[in-house]
Amino acid sequence: MNRIARRFQDLRRAGRKALIPYITAGDPRPELTVPMLHALVEAGADILELGVPFSDPMADGPVIQKACERALAQGMSLRQVLELARDFRRADRETPLVLMGYLNPIESMGHAAFVTAARDAGVDGVLTVDLPPEEAGEMAGLLDKAGIAPIFLLAPTSSIERVRQTAKLARGYLYYVSLKGVTGSAALDVADVAAKLAAIRACTDLPLGVGFGIKDPLTAAAIAEVADAVVVGSTLVARMGELADDPERMRREVAALLAAMRQAMDRIPAPAALAE
Repeated sequence: MNRIARRFQDLRRAGRKALIPYITAGDPRPELTVPMLHALVEAGADILELGVPFSDPMADGPVIQKACERALAQGMSLRQVLELARDFRRADRETPLVLMGYLNPIESMGHAAFVTAARDAGVDGVLTVDLPPEEAGEMAGLLDKAGIAPIFLLAPTSSIERVRQTAKLARGYLYYVSLKGVTGSAALDVADVAAKLAAIRACTDLPLGVGFGIKDPLTAAAIAEVADAVVVGSTLVARMGELADDPERMRREVAALLAAMRQAMDRIPAPAALAE
């Protein structure tokens, strides 16, 4: 069983929701990425999303755009991101690791070569922001055959037909973008998110994660009441950028922020079907 599927299975049995932090590989410096990943796991992360820096991250707001620029300025590439994944996996054999990025670097490496390298590095899922389900059949098939979950985004504007089409290809979880905008955008409407998730659940049994706009423990807990997973990125990446010159403080404060979200999420009542 893929590590992502196993983790969600374990969380369901425990009546808990997944916390999925995102950071950009190589930001603020490449040698700080793997220690930060381990710190996030210690703080309560269930699954990790590791961003592959790209020069035109169209779904990402200013915070992650700047993080990509910082990482690229230090020469980060897809191959180097995979080396970081491999380094993380040497010490952590259990925590699922998802690569999140864009299609161009994968195209440059070649689909088959990328999938093989990702598998060998211990990657568990790949989310390619600009690869729509209509064009993803070959890539999703290669990933699935390698035991890597192809993960897709759903938007507030996604039709039910598109949800069904996406769910057929997806594995691991579906990532619902809570806002009509980029990462780090304005406050989200939890009631609206809940209504959309209910419609999506009628089309798939996959766990549903929600991201974009989750900034603090209160928001994380509110989303955890209606979703299977909470994805948080920009607020962590912003703090990392602010503390780039003090790596120890950076790890400590970013981990503390994530731990506060984990604690807030764990205070919500367990689902009735799972509560003991």
